[in-house]
Amino acid sequence: MAVLSFDTFKLVDRLRSAGFSEQQAEAVIRVIGEAQESLVTRDYLDLKLEKEFSPLRAELLVIKWMMGVLLAGVMSLIMKAFF
Repeated sequence: MAVLSFDTFKLVDRLRSAGFSEQQAEAVIRVIGEAQESLVTRDYLDLKLEKEFSPLRAELLVIKWMMGVLLAGVMSLIMKAFF
C-alpha cells in the first residue's frame, strides 16, 4: 500500500557507524521493508470504511423517516384528543 522511500545505503552506513555489524544493519533494513508492506494509506482506509458503513447509513435513513412518520402520527392523535 504505502511505501516510504529512504536511502537504505545511508541507513546501513549510519547503523554501522553506530556499532552495528553489516549483517545487523542489513537485518534492520529488511525488517523496515517488511513493515512497510503492511502500511495503509488514509485514502485506502477511508474507502474501506465508506464501503463498510454505507449499508448502515441506508438503514439509519429508513429508521429516521419511520420515526418522523411515527412522531407525526402520535402528534396528530394528541392534537385530536385535546382540540
